[in-house]
Amino acid sequence: MERIDGESALRRLAAGLDTPMVIVTAATPDGRRAGCLVGFWTQCSIHPPRVLACLSKANHTFPVADAAPVLAVHWLADDDRGLAALFGGETGDEVDKFERCSWGAGPGGVPVLDGVKGWVAGPVLGRFDGGDHVAFVVEAEAGAACEPSAGQLGYQSVKGLEPGHEP
Repeated sequence: MERIDGESALRRLAAGLDTPMVIVTAATPDGRRAGCLVGFWTQCSIHPPRVLACLSKANHTFPVADAAPVLAVHWLADDDRGLAALFGGETGDEVDKFERCSWGAGPGGVPVLDGVKGWVAGPVLGRFDGGDHVAFVVEAEAGAACEPSAGQLGYQSVKGLEPGHEP
């Protein structure tokens, strides 16, 4: 095994992962809404149920999420590539992504996408700077889910998407 610097090692190791992709949506009390494709996320607590989703500071969604009291995290099935392309390949600086997909208002007015594998939504309990991303801890107070056997859209299926925003 070749010893290399930590950044290079992490890039090599992460390049082969097939992390499940999610879409995070947000809405502010003044009516702004946004959403983006996210690969850095995890369940971070069972009791109480919580997820942690990391949003890039360069992303249009970041300032909306930073001001939002509630976020929704959407799990994508393997046939949700179109939604992944919309929320990962377009920027809210230029297009209203929600005009291009089907959705409804969820808890606190957060957009909840139709036709996804499932979602959870709830209040943002904490925000933590992680470098070029900020980690949002979301309490899963509401949600919907299909059968667990449905396929999950992973990173390897979307790694060729050109980001809507420069990293």
